[in-house]
Amino acid sequence: MQNTTSKQYDEAIAQCRELFINKMKDYGASWRILRPRSVTDQIFIKAKRIRTLELNGETKVGEGIWPEFIGIINYGIIGLIQLRLGYSDTVDITNEEALRLYDELILATKNLMIAKNTDYGEAWRDMRISSYTDLILTKIQRTKEIENHDGATLVSEGIDANYQDMINYSVFALIKHSEETSGQE
Repeated sequence: MQNTTSKQYDEAIAQCRELFINKMKDYGASWRILRPRSVTDQIFIKAKRIRTLELNGETKVGEGIWPEFIGIINYGIIGLIQLRLGYSDTVDITNEEALRLYDELILATKNLMIAKNTDYGEAWRDMRISSYTDLILTKIQRTKEIENHDGATLVSEGIDANYQDMINYSVFALIKHSEETSGQE
């Protein structure tokens, strides 16, 4: 099953990466000005919208939850880049450099998923998508607390690990959605 998960992960990320590339064609790496706290808040907005849509069952703007999970993945990678490089007052990297960092950091995040997936026996496959949403919101709250303590933790993982977990829960949601929709065809 691990090979299937790896392949499905890559397929989900390909969709996210394509959007990331197209957004950079439109805006460049304008997100470089975001401080990590602002990235966390962007992820919060997306996760909160997912939860609201899950609870209300309807959307007023015509977009469902799946683009929001993609947004969490891409903002999670942006967050990891910002943690590595620090924020900037200007766009100080090329689109090519941003994409190189995207690929490097998503590979590290995937490798973390593979390690945890092995230890947890693919338990995520038996979870509900709404649980991923709740776990992402929990990770956001933890990240905000760590940010409020200037990144210091006593025994907990850091901000980067929380971003990686948010990315991986979002990928799981996209995989499950893909499985559900392909089963309906």
